[in-house]
Amino acid sequence: MKSSEIALRRTFAIVSHPDAGKTTLTEKFLWYGKVIREAGHVRAKANKSYTVSDWMKIEQQRGISVSSSVLNFPFEGCYFNLVDTPGHQDFCEDTYRALTAVDAALVLIDSVNGVEKQTIKLMEVCRMRHTPIITFINKMDLDGRDVLELLDEIEKILQIQTCPFTLPIGYGKLFKGVYSIADNTFHTFSKNDGKQEILQMSGADDPKLAELCGEEYIKEFKNRYDVATQAMEPFEKEKYLAGKQCPVFFGSAVNNFGVRQLLNAFANIAPPPAPRESDIRLVEPMEDKFSAFVFKIQANMDPRHRDRTAFLRICSGSFERGNKIFHCRTGREIRLAAPTSFLAQDKEVIDIAYAGDIVGINDPGIFNIGDTLTEGEKFKFSGIPDFAPEFFARVTLLNPLKSKQLGKGLSQLSEEGATQLFSALSSALPVIGVVGELQFDVLKHRLENEYGAEVQLDKIPVFCARWISGDQKKQDDFAKEYKGDCMQDKHGNLVCLFPNEYRLNLAVKNYSELKFSKVSSNEEE
Repeated sequence: MKSSEIALRRTFAIVSHPDAGKTTLTEKFLWYGKVIREAGHVRAKANKSYTVSDWMKIEQQRGISVSSSVLNFPFEGCYFNLVDTPGHQDFCEDTYRALTAVDAALVLIDSVNGVEKQTIKLMEVCRMRHTPIITFINKMDLDGRDVLELLDEIEKILQIQTCPFTLPIGYGKLFKGVYSIADNTFHTFSKNDGKQEILQMSGADDPKLAELCGEEYIKEFKNRYDVATQAMEPFEKEKYLAGKQCPVFFGSAVNNFGVRQLLNAFANIAPPPAPRESDIRLVEPMEDKFSAFVFKIQANMDPRHRDRTAFLRICSGSFERGNKIFHCRTGREIRLAAPTSFLAQDKEVIDIAYAGDIVGINDPGIFNIGDTLTEGEKFKFSGIPDFAPEFFARVTLLNPLKSKQLGKGLSQLSEEGATQLFSALSSALPVIGVVGELQFDVLKHRLENEYGAEVQLDKIPVFCARWISGDQKKQDDFAKEYKGDCMQDKHGNLVCLFPNEYRLNLAVKNYSELKFSKVSSNEEE
């Protein structure tokens, strides 16, 4: 029973450049999974619902995703664990961590803009982890790039072999639909009345296609079809699973066109839960004993209860409500009372979860990102990244009576991983560090709205941050000389924010006995 349940799991992330239509596509997936009655719209209007996955107020206001959200839903006998990730580069650390928790990825490409900068970065992470990917070329109802040009661009820039599963006929205002190469069906598209039909064809030469679409469009389609079936490599599942070949689909997420075929493909060819590397051995999903790791922590998913949720990727076995587990970092045994499945911020308590599932557990403040949980064996899952901040700011509380709320807010939000909190040696004002500057806006908004602490953020000009380690007396001497630039991180480690390259080089020269690291020793372990 356990092995059959695990085999039905499909755990994947949707990644793309901002505005490629990622959140809109996610909503359509949930609609097909019958977990929402009406798909929301990214930029909500008076008579439209918000998207389910963009649940934070700042996301709804700006129409962008700033935090990855987890969504669980059934489809065609499979159970999907989907992670909708932020597209903006300033929130990339959340996306990179999410990619460690999934077995496959859906790369979304805008047909108008083609392969964009953030897609290239995300694809590098997928390639590094050998993550199998499926590509969906979105917005075919707009006047976009030539289909063969897009396929060629994917191969050259993203360095992966493409294999079209569907091909469009026409595009933009004259988009007629998509032809499925595998089963010779034509899926008609009509933007005006929303009528869609799937028609069986005898092949790409079927005269009915010309009747439906017109000779001019069929001639262009036939050229693409010949290239796809004769000049391009056929689909090989082994290549796909190794991350060397990607199936390609075409459609329009906002019009719910081509989405079902995409989901069908994920159900049929996306891998079930894969083995995971740890520091001592390879952990197989079908093992009897439970193991998992924390890849995300989110505070205040329910603002009424000031809760903290740790997101677990289950790597082996199963987990039943009320089970005791071993927390490898602290060596403590913990009872996890209520694992939950998710529809973004909406939770549902579940009795059992299996390898491949992503579940949430209440975090009373004991979990860190990267923590490993087992039934007693001590090991640590590898490959959970941590990021050194690139931008820093001092935090000034505008209402001194709210100091308790500020302290709690900074502490909890920094534990989510996107923000790092530092204590300056020369000032009582806390300092925060982030990977992307937009994180400052998110932090300021959340401190005010979730904790009632209105703050002013004053950015600090920093060339680079370095963690200082070595002989304690030398560290003390260094901290005394560079007191204005030095602070401590959450572990009490000494950090120096160098304002320019000259100061860094001088410090390295004068304190050659000390080590100047880009990340803390705690993250290197």
